[in-house]
Formats: sequence, structure tokens, C-alpha cells
Amino acid sequence: MESLLTWDLQMFLNINGRWINGFFDWLLPIVREPFIWAPLYLFLLVFVTYNFGWRGFLWIVFFLITFAICDQSSGFFKEFVGRLRPCRDPLISPYVRQLAIYCPMSGSFTSSHAANHFGVGMFCFVTLRPRIGKWAWLFFLWAAVIGYAQVYVGVHYPLDIVGGALLGLLAGSLSGGFFQRRIRLELEQTT
Repeated sequence: MESLLTWDLQMFLNINGRWINGFFDWLLPIVREPFIWAPLYLFLLVFVTYNFGWRGFLWIVFFLITFAICDQSSGFFKEFVGRLRPCRDPLISPYVRQLAIYCPMSGSFTSSHAANHFGVGMFCFVTLRPRIGKWAWLFFLWAAVIGYAQVYVGVHYPLDIVGGALLGLLAGSLSGGFFQRRIRLELEQTT
């Protein structure tokens, strides 16, 4: 366990302090903000409702349930584990390049950003892949960029992202699988 935490700290110091450049210093703090990613999700909600009618409405309900499960589960782990964020840890914080506007008071493990984005990403992948094909893989790329940004700006360790991602992938696959078995997005038949 100690070697895993040592690896985690070393990776954090590399991502946050060594593997840096001016473009990422500008881009990654912005990417993790809701005003950037919320329009994507809003577009998906409108797109699905417009194209799939009442099934689209149920898709939105499951999308929101997935998000809520991921967010609440991550909050539980943060409280239970009690790991300090790198930007709050008195031993680490002098070495942290904090690029986020603020450092949250909540715990570090698991990352709610990672859990939420990987959760809804997996839900979208499972439910939309039959309609959008290989483009569905972009949901995971999007979630990974946001997770990486959380480490880059100094508010999470890499293992926080991995834990959040696993939590989100599990929740998204369960909710997406249930949705696909019971409801499934199908085009409305017009007569």
C-alpha cells in the first residue's frame, strides 16, 4: 500500500509540476468548469428528447439518476476515507501548483468530477452507442481529460481520479445496462 501511495504522489508531482506547459495552464482549469461541459450535456438532453420522445424523457431521468448516484457515492467515500486534497495537505501544499480558483474543503478520495463524468459517460456509451457507433468512445476521452485536469490544477491525486472513474464506470454500466434491457432508445414510429 505504501508503494502505491508513493507512486500516486510521484505521479501527482509529475502531472502538476513537471509535465506542464502554458497552453495546459490556460486550458485545463477551464475544461473542468461546469460552464464548459454543461452545454454538452444540455445538448444531449435536448437531442435525445427530440429524437426519441417519451423514451428520451426516461433517458434523461436515468441520466440524472446516474449522476446523482455517482455524486452521492463519491461524497460518501470522501467522508469515509478522509484523505486530504494535495492543495490542503500541509506537507504537500508548498509543492502544489494550484491553478484552480479554490481548493475545496471536501476530501480528496474519490474525485466527484471523475465519478460523475465517467458515470454519465458510461451511461451515454451504453445507451447511445447503438445510435452513434464509434463516436460513443469520445465520452471516455472527455471524462479522462476532465480527470487529468483535476490532477493538473492541484485538487486531486491520480488515485482519486482512478477511484472516481471506477465508481462512475460501475454506476454508469449498471444504470445503462438496466435502461437498455428495460427501455432502450428507439425512434418513435409516425403513422
